[in-house]
Amino acid sequence: MTPIFNLDKLQSLLHDFYALAKIRITIFDDEFHELTAYPQAIPCFCQMVRSSSRGIDACAGCDRAAAARAAQTHDTCIYTCHAGLTEAVTPLYIEDIPIGYLFFGHIFSYADPREGERRIRSLCRELPVDPDALLRTCDELPHLSREYIQSATQIFHAVASYLVLERMAVLHGDKLAIQLKSYLSAHYADTRKVTALALCRELGIGKTQLYQLANRVYGRGISQQIRKMRIDRARAMLAEAPRASIAEVASACGFSDYNYFISVFSKEVGCSPGAYRRKL
Repeated sequence: MTPIFNLDKLQSLLHDFYALAKIRITIFDDEFHELTAYPQAIPCFCQMVRSSSRGIDACAGCDRAAAARAAQTHDTCIYTCHAGLTEAVTPLYIEDIPIGYLFFGHIFSYADPREGERRIRSLCRELPVDPDALLRTCDELPHLSREYIQSATQIFHAVASYLVLERMAVLHGDKLAIQLKSYLSAHYADTRKVTALALCRELGIGKTQLYQLANRVYGRGISQQIRKMRIDRARAMLAEAPRASIAEVASACGFSDYNYFISVFSKEVGCSPGAYRRKL
């Protein structure tokens, strides 16, 4: 099953949104590949932040964590990015199947600009960028109040519904693929409900067909997909629940073996859960 997006219509919609709100908007698919954005170019602030691999990794981790939080609530999530700007993400669903994400952001939202500059300087102090040059680019960012952003997110949420209503985003696939994706989204952290036997029973198919279906839908085996979903959730929890222990995060994400969680997370993310949390 593959979500199909009408990129021509989307570009027109994003242009209209930007003309009204002056906020850049980006659309990702459910595998977190960027599909389109308006304006196409990212602000100079973000270009400087992403001028190093460290900055690129921090941006990607921040966005994925926010997307995971939004997916859990099925609602828009407003957050402060790792570099101090305000952003938001809304998940896209068709028939309760996640098909992608709408991001808007790169907003300087501080009642006291000097406090905002101090905050950004502190958050970006370990990035290999000139802090004074970085702060000068803030003048080019939209300076918007929290109230404005709250109102914009309401429109933003309506945009997500409009995409589906006007069939700018549709599902292409069969019933089994839809059932699999919906079931995994709801139960990926429950070790009892995502065994091969449980999945086969739920879908009414055999193991060979299950493995073939998973490869067609996700491009990977079923166990690899479940592991990816759990790790994505763990990254979100490490960001949103700083007081939760690593063991609690592991358990909540479906890992009964603490050491195995540490090993899998380190392999998938490139650092341990503790190091990932410290980066955030």
